[in-house]
Amino acid sequence: MSDEVGLETDDDGLIRLQKLLAQSGVASRRKCEELMLGGLVEVDGEVVTRLGTKVDPRTAVIRVDGKRLPPISEKVYLVLNKPRGVVSTMSDPEGRKNLGDLVADRPERLFHVGRLDTDTSGLILLTNDGDFAQRMAHPSYEVDKTYVAEVEGEVYRRVVKQLLEGVTLEDGPVTVRRARIVEASASKSIVELVIHEGRNRIVRRLLDHVGHPVRRLTRTAIGPMQLGRLPVGEMRDLSLAELGELLDVAQL
Repeated sequence: MSDEVGLETDDDGLIRLQKLLAQSGVASRRKCEELMLGGLVEVDGEVVTRLGTKVDPRTAVIRVDGKRLPPISEKVYLVLNKPRGVVSTMSDPEGRKNLGDLVADRPERLFHVGRLDTDTSGLILLTNDGDFAQRMAHPSYEVDKTYVAEVEGEVYRRVVKQLLEGVTLEDGPVTVRRARIVEASASKSIVELVIHEGRNRIVRRLLDHVGHPVRRLTRTAIGPMQLGRLPVGEMRDLSLAELGELLDVAQL
């Protein structure tokens, strides 16, 4: 029989493992069989080498060469490049432009994972998977987030050193995972920061604290998800590799 996401399963909802791998885009059926025979495919923590083994595509935790293959699902996981001036809510009682306006043509009821300041652009995650959204927004599961900021003044290496050594703001210390100067001149600089927490306006407050107020700010990555060349206001589906990594982070 065929389920609603187009997979040919048997009456018990099971599918041959090599067929599932091939239909998921891992490789050709023959190559997938080679991967299995080579001991590179795990299902629920066990290496599976027997060709023809059947699995439930919705619940099996499958890894190919250590990398998680997300379960087959009708859920959607989207990366949006949020424009500046858009509020990080799905609706707004004050009538301001919001995330809901950007996805108005989508049939799903979408949730946003985390938020960006209205005057910050860049990567935001949208999904109709409530459990995933809740996990990803929880502080204990926070992943690294990468920001590129245009700031006032020339940023020197000593400022980067200060950021990496740790800065304490009024609501506590901030750990900066990585920091680098992209370019610097007397009037303005561009810096890239990687942090994993999501306190309110944290990047702006951090850079203000070290004497370089932010002029423009963009989030360019969350964990494995990269903004890349995605145009402002556009969205794309997460790749299987991105989703697999985030499901592992969220322990789902």
